[in-house]
Amino acid sequence: MNRAFRITVMVFLATVAAAARTFHVTDAAGVKAVSRSIAPGDTLEMQNGVWMDQQIVLTAVGTEERPVVLRAQVPGKVILSGRSQLRFSGEYIIVEGLLFANGGLETKGKAVIEFRTGSDKVANNSRLTDCAIIGYNPSDKWLDYKWVSMYGRNNRVDHNYFTGKNHQGTLLVVWLDSLPNGHRIDSNHFGPRPDHGENGAEIIRIGTSDWSMFSSRTTVESNYFSSCDGEVEIISNKSCDNVYRYNTFVECAGSLTLRHGNRASVYGNYFFGHHKKNTGGVRVIGEDHLVYNNYFDGLDGDQQYSALSFMLGVDGSKANGYFQVKRARILFNTFIDNRNNIVTGVTGSDPSASLSPVECRFANNLLLRSRGTSVREIVPLRNAVSEGNLSDGPVTGSILFRTADVAVAVGRDAVWRLEKGSAAIDAAAEVYPPVNVDLDGQQRSGRPDTGADEYSTEEMRRRPMQAGDTGPRWNYQQTTGTQQR
Repeated sequence: MNRAFRITVMVFLATVAAAARTFHVTDAAGVKAVSRSIAPGDTLEMQNGVWMDQQIVLTAVGTEERPVVLRAQVPGKVILSGRSQLRFSGEYIIVEGLLFANGGLETKGKAVIEFRTGSDKVANNSRLTDCAIIGYNPSDKWLDYKWVSMYGRNNRVDHNYFTGKNHQGTLLVVWLDSLPNGHRIDSNHFGPRPDHGENGAEIIRIGTSDWSMFSSRTTVESNYFSSCDGEVEIISNKSCDNVYRYNTFVECAGSLTLRHGNRASVYGNYFFGHHKKNTGGVRVIGEDHLVYNNYFDGLDGDQQYSALSFMLGVDGSKANGYFQVKRARILFNTFIDNRNNIVTGVTGSDPSASLSPVECRFANNLLLRSRGTSVREIVPLRNAVSEGNLSDGPVTGSILFRTADVAVAVGRDAVWRLEKGSAAIDAAAEVYPPVNVDLDGQQRSGRPDTGADEYSTEEMRRRPMQAGDTGPRWNYQQTTGTQQR
């Protein structure tokens, strides 16, 4: 065999070895069998139909360029029902196009989908996308299990639809260990969840009380939340250094709660209450949080359900208690048509809470058309700094607002923005860190405007999320053959 021929054969064999394969599977046993020989770039295609009581476990190792894919034959046409679950672990795995419906678990403490196959076998650099879980509930509403449990590092949950969870347990949980997660949760549609009546019915929770002083560095962005009424905490932050941005909340009875942990960034979010009872915005607990460029409109909540609330801290608080609010920075937010805009000194479940927020900065916020309390200090703030805040009516207390006639106009997206000549234009004070972009993604030029909107003729780069901007690409809202328990 001459040298040229040998090289040709070697190249051919390498090409064959590297070729991506597609395996057609019909049940969990088939997935398990294929996973023994799976290679980077391979795809497991699940046959259309109802997969009843299937315990799917996939362990695989892909690469960034050649991930291992577990997908429906046709997105939305693989229906996992009964007591079906999915667990996967390894590297660079993509799960897509699956529908969980007409079922529910009957075992406490598990999850419908887990980014792990064992306590020490987790998924990293992996993705859950284009899937839906609809009304996957047990017969007992007090049975606690999650719908999605994220472990590992650098995973993503995106373009999914979740709705109808009526039993105990957070819908989606990020679990921590000693290293940051670096997860991303984006572009999902979180549909209605009824009021459960007790704690533990959040939509998203990042961390736990015991791990709350560790960094997760998870980003929750560009999601759409509608009628998420499970409990007061729509999102429960229980770790450090997380980012919540560009999300839209519509008629959700609850708040984005910075429950435990420090240094969260909350910006570019829309909260539309439409005057529904207990619709809220952001609840602040802990240290060094940054809340800016948010839009609060038509919220009807009070106390911890207010548009922006600050809790009292407990001296020597336990990990699951209430830590004192320190050094929060509240910048460039717009409040309009709310029943309670800013409320400080709210008492939680611990009657011993007495430490008021300290050394907080309120700058360049815009408060308009209040239907009730503009600012209410149940317990006065300590050493608060105020600058550049504007209101169209009188405001009393230690958070100072200058009264002005602020001209605004409502757009087709139902957002009120500054009109030409408005008193809020070029009215902001200089702050640190600088906020160089507004709610719409437009640059703040020269001396900034007060509030979340910068008056501009530039093209808007961001608007409120709509249901159609998020969720799977298949028609998940009209899927046939599914029922909610």
